[in-house]
Amino acid sequence: MPTILKTYGLRFFFFSNEATEPAHIHIEKNNAYAKYYLAPVEHATSFAFNANELSHIRNLVQQHQSLFLTKWNEFSSK
Repeated sequence: MPTILKTYGLRFFFFSNEATEPAHIHIEKNNAYAKYYLAPVEHATSFAFNANELSHIRNLVQQHQSLFLTKWNEFSSK
């Protein structure tokens, strides 16, 4: 589970066995979880984050989209 970014108490990461799925990022904070697709940025699923938190997460995913896609491609090609 490579962690790509930690900010605002959020951890953005990939699971190692998901290279066959569309590019996406997982986000967790405490017991809350979300998943966003990266191209285009789109909410996939979430648990225990409220609407304001999900909006903030979406903005962060958009801000770091190129980093996440680069890391996804690097990780997927291994």
